[in-house]
Amino acid sequence: MLALGPDEIAKYPFLADAGQYLKDKGFTLEQFGTDPDLKSLIDKAFDRIEVAADGKVYKSDLIADQVSKEAALPREVFSFLLAIVLLKLSGMHTLIKRFALAEARRAEKYLERDLANISDESKKQLAIRVIDDLFSVQVKKQDDYFVIPVSDYLKHSINFHEREWKLINRHVENGHVFLTPHETVRLIRKELGTYINSKIVNAKTPQMISGFEEPVSKLVSLSKKFATSVVTTGEYPPCIKHAIDVLEKGENLPHSGRFMLATFLLSKGQTVEQIAPLFKNAPDYNERVTLYQLNHLAGTSGSGTQYSCPSCEKLKTQSLCFAIPECDNITNPLQFGKKRVQ
Repeated sequence: MLALGPDEIAKYPFLADAGQYLKDKGFTLEQFGTDPDLKSLIDKAFDRIEVAADGKVYKSDLIADQVSKEAALPREVFSFLLAIVLLKLSGMHTLIKRFALAEARRAEKYLERDLANISDESKKQLAIRVIDDLFSVQVKKQDDYFVIPVSDYLKHSINFHEREWKLINRHVENGHVFLTPHETVRLIRKELGTYINSKIVNAKTPQMISGFEEPVSKLVSLSKKFATSVVTTGEYPPCIKHAIDVLEKGENLPHSGRFMLATFLLSKGQTVEQIAPLFKNAPDYNERVTLYQLNHLAGTSGSGTQYSCPSCEKLKTQSLCFAIPECDNITNPLQFGKKRVQ
């Protein structure tokens, strides 16, 4: 267990034993539901979840990444702990996934700043320890960069399909990859979100607590925004079925996968309005951005150019191909299911 100071507990509450912190401060969960002076923290916890559900990052009470006021630390930790309690009581897994992603993005911001800190070596070292302890990535400082073993890089960059993340495009020396503080932390974002999500999922679900009923009910209603009807895939190719399945599970589909899915469905004659709901369960869903991107791909905005579905060869390079015998050596997903005339 990492030894965390007040600033670190506030920035990375998922690393601390928040339940023990609650006990150490002499509070019980029941008090938050009945004590008027503590009730505001339930509201803060609800806001923390609502902000995450909207695809944004919760704004902390910290000033210059520090607990400048004594009350800031308990507010940060209690709102995180109470948010978990509300999520567990609501049982809304879509909200849990979105909350975990938002908290990962929040922690990512602090980790990046701590890595780049040139005035406090202890903060830099703690950030390195967090990355190493949680994800077994051995980070070392070298000049203005951070270096990690090629094996660690390949293991964690597998989810990235952008050209700049390909090993051939990285600076590599003596079996180590050179990264900026931002790239170092960005590399473990998915695992960080998964770690926080598992902490919440594995937490014990308490009995309903007096005073918690209303915010829990509001969360159940909030989750309905992200509900999607089950899509019958029919004769969709396996790559498209896989993409839809990832989204329906509330998991993250990479940009290249979203591009593939959207252009495929547009080519099949579906409208932007029909396609947009598919993305509602995505952890970083933003309705305005989704509609803008879909309209751009459909050619109804911007240059007016309608984008085409990528070829099977292109999808293979992006790890998006899940070919089955029925694919029958097609060259584009749009050809799937079409019988060849001899």
